[in-house]
Amino acid sequence: MTNPSAPTPSGGAPRNSGNWLLQLALCFFAAGLVAIVAIFLTPILTDGSPGLWLYLCAMLTPVGLLLAVVYALRSGRRSR
Repeated sequence: MTNPSAPTPSGGAPRNSGNWLLQLALCFFAAGLVAIVAIFLTPILTDGSPGLWLYLCAMLTPVGLLLAVVYALRSGRRSR
């Protein structure tokens, strides 16, 4: 149980100014992985080949990875 009348620590509220960047990176990465799985499943489940839009969506995977690296670098502690 927490005491609501207790003062907050000296650090204050946690820093989540770049939290949106991490969420965007995770969404891009997950969408890219789903597209990659769909590329492999399309020839198995149907007679056709995957469309160009599916290959373009698969390119979201490295974009999401790059955004996650940028988030990690921005949110890391800076040395003096």
